[in-house]
Amino acid sequence: MNSSADLPTRLLTQLSPWRNAVTWRIAFSGGLDSTVLLHLLASLSKNEALPPLRAVHVHHGLQAVADAWPDHCRSVCKALGVPLEVVNVQVPAGASVERAAREARYAAFVALLHSNEVLLTGQHRDDQAETLLFRLLRGAGVRGLSAMPRQRPLGQGYLLRPLLDVSRAELEAYATQQGLNWIEDPSNDDHRYARNFLRQRVFPVLTEQWSQASTTFARSAAHLSEAQGLLDDLARIDLHRAITPSAFDWLGLRSLELAPLRALSPARQRNALSHWLASMTTLPDSDHWSGWDSLRDAADDARPIWRLAGGELHRAGGRVWWLSDRWLRPAAGPVEWTLTAQALTLPDNGTVTLDGKMPDGPLCVRYRQGGEAMMLPGRGHRDLKRLLNERGVPAFARGRLPLLYRDEQLLAVANLPGLDSGIDGNWQLIWQP
Repeated sequence: MNSSADLPTRLLTQLSPWRNAVTWRIAFSGGLDSTVLLHLLASLSKNEALPPLRAVHVHHGLQAVADAWPDHCRSVCKALGVPLEVVNVQVPAGASVERAAREARYAAFVALLHSNEVLLTGQHRDDQAETLLFRLLRGAGVRGLSAMPRQRPLGQGYLLRPLLDVSRAELEAYATQQGLNWIEDPSNDDHRYARNFLRQRVFPVLTEQWSQASTTFARSAAHLSEAQGLLDDLARIDLHRAITPSAFDWLGLRSLELAPLRALSPARQRNALSHWLASMTTLPDSDHWSGWDSLRDAADDARPIWRLAGGELHRAGGRVWWLSDRWLRPAAGPVEWTLTAQALTLPDNGTVTLDGKMPDGPLCVRYRQGGEAMMLPGRGHRDLKRLLNERGVPAFARGRLPLLYRDEQLLAVANLPGLDSGIDGNWQLIWQP
């Protein structure tokens, strides 16, 4: 049976792979969990060669009583000899204060972490059990039911949760033994917050009947985490077949070949796409996956779009393309080009360069409006839309392709062979999106 007495040894074992990090930053709220974690680390550092310790307190300002917490944290850190940084954040109003506060807090952590630094947080086994039950009640899949990972990338560094095998009772026993003082957040008693309701109303009833409920829930989360690891392995195998070269890789966009995805079962399609999309957007819930079915099954001449929280998935040229940020806005132009500059910065659209002898001016970069025509050697005037069709340019990229004009004459279209240079071949128009 584990006890609070062996907590230092267990913590050191959990953190042994990370002892070559540049800094260990401790997320210090002043509550029980982070107070115990900070005290353990400060005590260990007296006899162990650990990376430098630095604490960070994120002040949300959501309740008046919280204004005293930074001073409490400063006092604790001063006594332990650990530098403290207090970061003030604004929590936007919304339906879920819990979620908004968490997002603001982690955004602050991301901004602080440098390369090869780790952030240590105090979540424990009871937190893990609550997370599993909370997500189960929300209908989460295997990824969500894996609950909190023991470690994951965060910003330029890593987030570690070294106390996930430790119960809250053990942390309380250690804190009492060491005479530690900690903050009790009044909002923890507010049952309007889902996690508080689970912690104070549901889990006590469960543990009356099943005394080891938190332990077994945490064990289930570990099993589900292992299952998610296998699903991730399968996704990488399936995506390897779909991540193929494209004639338009120079756009700098992520894309997948559609045919290998279509060959998979619907469940494997969703698994592969979830893995691919995870770093780019909040994943859709079960009801919204119908958007993928519509995009996948649309007619060949259609231009289907699947809109997600962080961007859009488009289909073009037998591929699916991820578009976000500036790709969802029209390009701003026209932009005059002085004859003395070989390169031109385009507002929100990268740069264009004239490689070779500058053509006579005045020159201007514009974007497609419709109805453009271009003179081609041996072919005469040709409609630009037809020329773009011949080269298979994805529809979403056409409005951002830089067009070089001299007065009202279309001289070149960037990056498209046969259209990107002058008749005499003395120059070439190159776009870096």
